[in-house]
Amino acid sequence: MAEAKALYEAGRYAEAEAEARAVSRSRPRDDAYGAVALNIAAIATGAQGRHTEALATYDEALPVFGRIFGADHWLTLKLRSDRAQQMTSLGRHAECEAECTAVVRAAVRGTGPEMARLAAAARNGLVFALNAQGRHQEAEALAREALAAHRERDPMSLVLRLGLARSLNGQARHEDALTEARGAEKLHRSLPDHQRLPETGAVELALATALFGLRRVPEAHRQAAVAHDACLASFGPDHRRTVEARTLLERIDGTRP
Repeated sequence: MAEAKALYEAGRYAEAEAEARAVSRSRPRDDAYGAVALNIAAIATGAQGRHTEALATYDEALPVFGRIFGADHWLTLKLRSDRAQQMTSLGRHAECEAECTAVVRAAVRGTGPEMARLAAAARNGLVFALNAQGRHQEAEALAREALAAHRERDPMSLVLRLGLARSLNGQARHEDALTEARGAEKLHRSLPDHQRLPETGAVELALATALFGLRRVPEAHRQAAVAHDACLASFGPDHRRTVEARTLLERIDGTRP
C-alpha cells in the first residue's frame, strides 16, 4: 500500500495502479487494505485518462467501503466525492453535481478536519460540474464561498482558485480570470512536488484561456502548448485535461494568420 501511494505521488501512475491492483487481488473480500487499494487504483487509472475504467473501479470499491467503514464515514464519503468528480471526465456533469451536493450536505453535518476537507473537495467537484453546464455565476459564488471557508494555502485552495478562474473565463471576465490564474500559479509553485503533480497543466490552461479571451494570442498559444505537452507527458492523450488543452490549441491556431 505504501509503495502504491508513493508511486502515485511520484506521478508514476501506471506503476501505482499495478501495485494497488496487486494488493487488492491479494486481500480477502471486504478487507480494509483491499478496499483502500481499489481506491488508489481508481485514482491512478483516472490519472492515465482511462476514465471509464476508473469509474468502474470506483463502482467496485464503493459498496465495499460502505460495508467496512459505514455510509457516513469520511472515507466512504470521500470515495463518493472522488467517484463523482470522475464523472465529469465522461460528460456526466448533472450526476456529478447531484452527488457532490449530497456529499457536501453529509460532510457539513460531521465534525473534525477530515469532514471540513471533504466538504471543500466536494464543493470543488460541484464548481467544476456547474462550470461544465454553463452555470458560471453559480460556480463563481460557490468557489468564493469555499475559498472563504478554506484558508489554507494548499492543493485544495489551488483547485478552488482554478475553478474560480474557470467560472470567470466562462463569463468573459478574462482580466479577473487572469488575476486568479496568476494567483493560482504562485500558489502552485509554492507547493511540494508531489502536491503539484495532480494539477499538471491546469494553471497553464487557465492562463491560456484568459489570455486568449483577451486576444493576447501568442501568449495564449505558448501557455496552451505548455499545458498540452505537460498533460500529454503526465496523463496521456485521453485524459480530460489533455483533450481540453488540445482543443484550446486548435481554437487558437484557427485564429492565427
